[in-house]
Amino acid sequence: MSAPIVAGVDGSESALKAVGWAAEEAVRHGAPLKLVHAYLLPTRGYPEIVLTGHEARRAFERQGRQWLEDAAATVRDLVPEVRTSVVVDRPAAALIAESRNARLVVLGSQGLGGFSGLLVGSVAVALAAHGKCPVVVVRDAFTADGPVVVGVDGSPACEEAIAFAFEEASLRGTALTALLAWTDILMDHPYAMRVTVDWDEVQEQERQLLAQRLAGRPEKYPDVAVERIVVRDRPVRALLDASRDAQLLVVGSHGRGGFTGMLLGSTSQALVHHATCPLAVVRPHLSTA
Repeated sequence: MSAPIVAGVDGSESALKAVGWAAEEAVRHGAPLKLVHAYLLPTRGYPEIVLTGHEARRAFERQGRQWLEDAAATVRDLVPEVRTSVVVDRPAAALIAESRNARLVVLGSQGLGGFSGLLVGSVAVALAAHGKCPVVVVRDAFTADGPVVVGVDGSPACEEAIAFAFEEASLRGTALTALLAWTDILMDHPYAMRVTVDWDEVQEQERQLLAQRLAGRPEKYPDVAVERIVVRDRPVRALLDASRDAQLLVVGSHGRGGFTGMLLGSTSQALVHHATCPLAVVRPHLSTA
């Protein structure tokens, strides 16, 4: 059986949106859909005279299974067979474990919080850093129209992100926008006026770098129209602008850093919180199959 699309469920409306997105993705890939709820028993706030540990565990498991059933019911018209799992663990740890055998792990952007909620800041960043498959953070509102946008920073590490983006564009029958944003690190430097740089030459070098990274992909995916954008701007700002009307934004997890790179710490975290479309963070050397 092919690797599943895994979606985290915590009872929130945001998680239901993510489940719907994951279900459509499962149909595109012909993959199973697996819904996972993770919880930890509270360590305080439940005096033994009111609620025993055994009773608490049964209550939380019962609630988790109900949330999973409610989520599964919303997508059974698309995916008749939906697997569900309740795990006693921290959400990030549980989903990282699931990612070892998953095609994708999908999260909502706003969880319920607390010990059982999916916190977009901690859980998504932890999965982006340690997950074994691509991680997708789904916004509460998203469109099925528009292109797939992929951030290219020129490093070998972005190869997996590019491959993932081309496959997604092909499966969705849409265009691909490949964007490379390079930053003038001297513009704010106190000695900038003493440095002479041919910015047109730098721009041309970056165009060539983008072409190198895309080489061979258009031939492999002739059905995907590719728009190439090289812009002198901060990667986060450029990607936010390019993805405003996109159906998916894809970035790698490790960039070159410095002059043209996109760093996971700054770029991906900013995009997790501010991207207006679903965001896929793809780690290098990992298969999406």
